[in-house]
Amino acid sequence: MAVVLRGGITGGFLHQRRDTSSVITRRISSVKAAGGGINPTVVVERATWLPGLNPPPYLDGKLAGDYGFDPLGLGEDPESLRWYVQAELVHSRFAMLGVAGILFTDLLRTTGIRNLPVWYEAGAVKFDFASTKTLIVVQFLLMGFAETKRYVDYVSPGSQAKEGSFFFGLEASLEGLEPGYPGGPLLNPLGLAKDIKNAHDWKLKEIKNGRLAMMAMLGFFVQASVTHTGPIDNLVEHLSNPWHKTIIQTLFTSAS
Repeated sequence: MAVVLRGGITGGFLHQRRDTSSVITRRISSVKAAGGGINPTVVVERATWLPGLNPPPYLDGKLAGDYGFDPLGLGEDPESLRWYVQAELVHSRFAMLGVAGILFTDLLRTTGIRNLPVWYEAGAVKFDFASTKTLIVVQFLLMGFAETKRYVDYVSPGSQAKEGSFFFGLEASLEGLEPGYPGGPLLNPLGLAKDIKNAHDWKLKEIKNGRLAMMAMLGFFVQASVTHTGPIDNLVEHLSNPWHKTIIQTLFTSAS
């Protein structure tokens, strides 16, 4: 009769695979069966968003950043899950760009290097080189083109890397590794994930930073609504009196 042991045993070994912040531990024990043969027993422990939680069966850990979080069951349908994965990826990238842009311009503003508006008022600024209507039209055209191409590649993977799919032969610079990861020298200049099928660690790092950026953007929105200033100003104020200038005091003061 086979015996399953969750601790270490003679003849067994422990193998650990680490992916950034989570550790998946596999205990593989060779246990002699009653007939004298070898009965290998494998126990896999998955990192989940809530320790001890059994993730839903459709979240099997194969997706980058999958910790079994889907309390509303939005990913039960495979096609919906595929779409949500792409949606999260795009929102993550926009959030990372937004956070970097807000912090950089706010730093220039607070240090006096450039005379810039606070980030939430930047949209009201009138530029000399073009009218607001012109900027809106240009943005719609450029963003619409890029998003249409992305959607077509989602529907028909690899189609946007074919000859003639882009203007001026740009498809040669977009390798079309897989939906959401166009690659090429334009969008992957350092060649960090040329083998996209084995780029799990890079995908994991990107989605983790993207989720952090989305939370940071949410924080910026709340800060702007409550304090009516930028994140650098909020940070400087907190550092000036760390024990009394915190989010708790700020929220209570604004509510009173």
